[in-house]
Amino acid sequence: MKFFIDDLAVYFPYHYCYPEQYQYMVSLKKSLDEGGPCILEMPSGTGKTVSLLALISSYQLVNPTVKLLYCSRTVPEIEQATEEARRVLNYRNSQLGEKAPKTLCISMSSRRNLCIHPRVSEEREGKIVDSLCRELTSPWNRENPNSERCKFFENFEDKGKEILLEGVYSLEDLKEYGLKNQMCPYFLDRHVLNFANIVIFSYQYLLDPKIASLVSSSFATNSIVVFDEAHNIDNVCINALSVNLDNKILDASLKNVTKINKQIEEIKKVDEKRLKEEYSRLVQGLARSGTNRTEEVSADPVLPNDVIQEAVPGNIRKAEHFMSLIKRVIDYLKSRLKSQMVISESPMAFLQGLYHATSITSRTLRFCSARLSSLLRTLKINDINAFSGISLIADFATLVGTYNNGFLIIIEPYYQRQNNTYDQIFQFCCLDASIGMKPIFDRFRSVIITSGTLSPLDIYTKMLNFRPKVIEKLSMSLNRNCICPCILTRGSDQISISTKFDVRSDTAVVRNYGSLLVEVSAIVPDGIICFFTSYSYMEQIVSVWNEMGLLNNILTNKLIFVETSDPAESALALQNYKKACDSGRGAVLLSVARGKISEGIDFDNQYGRCVILYGIPYINTESKVLRARLEFLRDRYQIRENEFLTFDAMRTASQCVGRVIRGKSDYGIMIFADKRYNRLDKRNKLPQWILQFCQNQHLNLSTDMAISLSKQFLREMGQPFTREEQLGKSLWSIEHIEMQPASKPKNHLNGKNTQQDIQNITTTTTTIATTTTSATITTDDTDTVMNE
Repeated sequence: MKFFIDDLAVYFPYHYCYPEQYQYMVSLKKSLDEGGPCILEMPSGTGKTVSLLALISSYQLVNPTVKLLYCSRTVPEIEQATEEARRVLNYRNSQLGEKAPKTLCISMSSRRNLCIHPRVSEEREGKIVDSLCRELTSPWNRENPNSERCKFFENFEDKGKEILLEGVYSLEDLKEYGLKNQMCPYFLDRHVLNFANIVIFSYQYLLDPKIASLVSSSFATNSIVVFDEAHNIDNVCINALSVNLDNKILDASLKNVTKINKQIEEIKKVDEKRLKEEYSRLVQGLARSGTNRTEEVSADPVLPNDVIQEAVPGNIRKAEHFMSLIKRVIDYLKSRLKSQMVISESPMAFLQGLYHATSITSRTLRFCSARLSSLLRTLKINDINAFSGISLIADFATLVGTYNNGFLIIIEPYYQRQNNTYDQIFQFCCLDASIGMKPIFDRFRSVIITSGTLSPLDIYTKMLNFRPKVIEKLSMSLNRNCICPCILTRGSDQISISTKFDVRSDTAVVRNYGSLLVEVSAIVPDGIICFFTSYSYMEQIVSVWNEMGLLNNILTNKLIFVETSDPAESALALQNYKKACDSGRGAVLLSVARGKISEGIDFDNQYGRCVILYGIPYINTESKVLRARLEFLRDRYQIRENEFLTFDAMRTASQCVGRVIRGKSDYGIMIFADKRYNRLDKRNKLPQWILQFCQNQHLNLSTDMAISLSKQFLREMGQPFTREEQLGKSLWSIEHIEMQPASKPKNHLNGKNTQQDIQNITTTTTTIATTTTSATITTDDTDTVMNE
């Protein structure tokens, strides 16, 4: 369908447009017109991605120089967005006919996801794939006639740089194109990146400075940046600028220093000219040294352009002098790790101690990462993975030499790892997420932060330190209530249930939690997902359930699968869980909040008819890094500790329960099994699209009351329903759009009179839906009318 928002013609690839989709596009259009950042929250499963792509692709018709940089978190989400872009662009171009502009939409990912070399592609670890690829494609390797080469890269070098693609290319499309033309899809992807109108990739290509300096530094400032599923964007920024070092890494880096020194001595004997040429380039400055932003060896994590133009300090221009400096830094770090008490200090205090012990200044440290990159290229080293230790040291040196505010150094002598072992650790912690976002806000004119679980929205403006031009929180328009939230506060024996530390191991609480799952598994068809607050708590409670015989009772109703900390085991468990649901047997998946299952995986239709959230998933407050961040947020942005902890827990809870609703034809039960959810300060931080279904009868329930409510809900959802009941009364159909005069675009759907438009269209569409649809919609019909 085609309609207008103000004077912009929007090409929407479905026959129906939900009110929340239209309002989302109105807010997005307003943000693009005014420029600047915006925050938009839209319910899961209501077509957020297709609305965003339809509006921006239509906006590009009027502004052809604008590029869309669409960022998501995982490869499945990138692939899903690519398919939506294909649908949007195919429809838009079919409507425009010969007037349709040439458009390229391309997905981007790492070598591991794009490599088609028979030997290299068999590897599953990204660092190994990168090293093998560099070994086959490096200039010095190709100069040797006796060395093995990658024929796909050679074909790209011969013909690939003349290719200009058109259309939509997912990762699989790129690999298929590469196999067909015997050409490397990864380097082809990198080549056409600057010519593409729409680029879809992961957050790291913009937020991780080491990667962004290589990939996205050439993008125009008028590009539109979209961060989809951005509820954890603050954590991505912090992780990208944090470095953790332990004795194992320091020992490996010392071995790297020894190995590099040997290679330097060997080169001096056979090719000293190479080192002299490097020295000359460094005297002229990094920008002319050929080591920054062009080759994916080791990118500089933070240096701004004005620093890059500077000449490298004289005391590290010579390779042996630089290695001597790195060794002194490593020795100093090892001495600091010998502390028997927790130490917390600012970067400035650390630099002062380093200067007194080694006479190394912060300006010298600032160039370490770029200097190491230049040296590794000069030495013609392919296996960068083998030098990951010294690369981390160089990254840390550059970061600590660049930043003073928003960072903290924490040294822990008894740091507990996931396998319950203890080790000494040196943590350079980024506490301020706004440091990672500031370059994005400063550089690009339009930045859109969007997700289905951003509530409360105002805390993001504080954490990321920006002032949005548009803030919008949208609800879900439905004629039938397809979500049944249940706030469970007590068991059938009227004993309160909670995962608070003082009661979580109580026998009555554990028994009531198990009895809840037994009864739910007996009445809910297909799949049930259970989320626990941690792996340790899940192991503890499942062990007790087994002793009580509750697991056998569950197994009489459904199969049980468990997520573990091993990604391979979890993937196998998820695969078998879906097989059990497809076969009609049904299954229960026991998983952990903040785990792999809780984000990025959709449990639509039979895969998720009910989700049980055991407790409130608070982050571990014993973490020294978290305590430091809480203190920083309180002092810098006036965010109280309890406010942030509750916000973080509730956004995680929203992500967990939101897995089961992936469209308006879907339905599911959400059970919040903890008495604390009944408190307003907790419950009100859930997204509006969940709260709108949370009526008085859904609050303060016991297990038997929740089971009764669930039975009634499932009975209602099992009844036949009409298109109007499925999509809601306030849908906008193509029939209504075509009834309007084509010569008056602002009378179609005018963004300036949104509420009146909705009211008028509701009346018109209700009549259309009633008169044109008398039969119920079957499962096979759903895809023709839905835009999930």
